[in-house]
Amino acid sequence: MKSNRFVLIVRSAAAAIALTVSIPAFASSGSSVGADYGAAGAAATASSWSVEQMLRYAIEDEYLARAEYVAVMSKFGAARPFTNIKKAEDQHIVWLSEIYDARKIALPDDDAASRVPVPGTLLEAYRIGEKAEIDNIAMYEAFLRSPLLAKPENADLRAVFERLKNASENHLRAFRNQLAKY
Repeated sequence: MKSNRFVLIVRSAAAAIALTVSIPAFASSGSSVGADYGAAGAAATASSWSVEQMLRYAIEDEYLARAEYVAVMSKFGAARPFTNIKKAEDQHIVWLSEIYDARKIALPDDDAASRVPVPGTLLEAYRIGEKAEIDNIAMYEAFLRSPLLAKPENADLRAVFERLKNASENHLRAFRNQLAKY
């Protein structure tokens, strides 16, 4: 477990550095997220996923969320709800990395900083956050319907996916509260 946490810390630091260096290269609108990455990947392959596929899509989506909120804060400054939600995304990644570690599965690299758009306005940032959380919730709801998660050996994964879905519902409310101000 300690080795995966160390790798996670190193990868997070590298991603933050990459994001800081590459922000000017990002497009101000649109997304470069691939069709087989994160919640978009899960939706595009919606059928029956293996446990490993669910884990990969889940951690990719948590990486994406964190990278997006870091990009927003880099452009607009540290402000709520981005600061709080970014901290939550860090915790979500830890929860998933613990599952990877327990199952002795290699943790995917975090290249999300190269995949997120930097919004032109805070309003656009709130809309992107809202859409990302809606997609994230849909992904976890689909995973939770999987017969694989009903198996006793996957109880830990089911519990983490339930926590992640609930957290995304809270994040969605935070973004909608901000959007209601416009």
